[in-house]
Amino acid sequence: MDRTDANRADVDVDDLLKVILGLAIAWLLLEIIGTVLDLTFALVDALPTLIVVAIVALIALRLTDRI
Repeated sequence: MDRTDANRADVDVDDLLKVILGLAIAWLLLEIIGTVLDLTFALVDALPTLIVVAIVALIALRLTDRI
């Protein structure tokens, strides 16, 4: 085994920590994006119900002469 094989296996601890930190940040970003998408789809699924609630509220306000 010559010196080039030994140097190839030398990896600085700081470099490994930077790689692990980068992977952890990527994982957290994916979790945040997933949560935002879940909330968005939940709001889209609830949109018809929210529209009905708004219509009922407008009718009730109109009937009580609040509009």
